[in-house]
Amino acid sequence: MITPSNPLLKYDYPVFVSKYTERKSPKSRPWKVSPQQMVDTGPVPPPPKHKSPSADASKQQTQEILNAILPPKEWMEDNQLWVQPVSSAPSTRLDVIHLQEQLDKTLQERQARETGICPVRSELYSQCFDELIRQVTINCAERGLLLLRVRDETRMTIAVYQALYESSTAFGMRKALQGEQGKSDMENKISELESEKRDSERLLNTQKAKCEAIERQEAERDENQKKKHAKEVHVLKRSNHQLEAHLKVINTLKNNA
Repeated sequence: MITPSNPLLKYDYPVFVSKYTERKSPKSRPWKVSPQQMVDTGPVPPPPKHKSPSADASKQQTQEILNAILPPKEWMEDNQLWVQPVSSAPSTRLDVIHLQEQLDKTLQERQARETGICPVRSELYSQCFDELIRQVTINCAERGLLLLRVRDETRMTIAVYQALYESSTAFGMRKALQGEQGKSDMENKISELESEKRDSERLLNTQKAKCEAIERQEAERDENQKKKHAKEVHVLKRSNHQLEAHLKVINTLKNNA
């Protein structure tokens, strides 16, 4: 027996249709076992014994609408085709209360998260909404079809947001990877610049040492030039004094003669 995967949606008892070998139409698709196939979670009340033709037509039309909104389950078992449509039995207030209790119980059993994105919670609420659509459709088919439009629009909107979220996540991952790669490149560039800075500092220190040595040499040379110049000036001044004294002596002798 296949385990139930949508316990919140109410189904009729399975109905044997035919054997797989009897489906000879080439256009008909083969029946596949669906993971959602399961008998109804609760007993379905027996149909009334006497019905008018209009009541039978109304019930058949309601069942067709229900099958269009919520397709029946189909599966193969022992080479036999079984079909299980959704229940067309009207629901009472107690059924709604039981649905709410079953929803809370299933959420707790499957450990659905109360906040944030949770696939389990989203699936269970989707099943609960399908059951509400089934209950409403039985009483008013037009209202059920309108709820179907609301459900499809909501699912489409959620799918768009999910695609947007996945795209944003992928974009963020790409940017993060690019940032990590850029960070690595920047770290390598910083390391290279620091190495160049150290080389430049060593070269600067070498040039400073050379400059200081040249300044010392020039200072010593200038000092020596000053001393030599002062000595030469002193010699020239002494010679000048001697010549002046000699010239005075010569002038004195001329005047005496």
